[in-house]
Amino acid sequence: MSSPLQVIQILLVFAITGTTVVYLKRFIKPMFIEHWWFDLAYYILILPFYNLLLLVYGFVFGQGRYFLNFEKRFFSRLFGKNPK
Repeated sequence: MSSPLQVIQILLVFAITGTTVVYLKRFIKPMFIEHWWFDLAYYILILPFYNLLLLVYGFVFGQGRYFLNFEKRFFSRLFGKNPK
């Protein structure tokens, strides 16, 4: 990162992505009558959806390269592969 503007853009992408995920849950959850399996499925499925949204918002805000590298590092740590 070379400028304060880039830092602000990156923080904004994280904030918007998190807000979007919470906002979508608020509309999806009432379709299901308080079942425990909905919460379980939500927390399992939210990881790939969150990462996809992170990439989309990152490209929209001009920080696509940063978030693409971020995702590569994240998934290499998650699945135990060493990036080379």
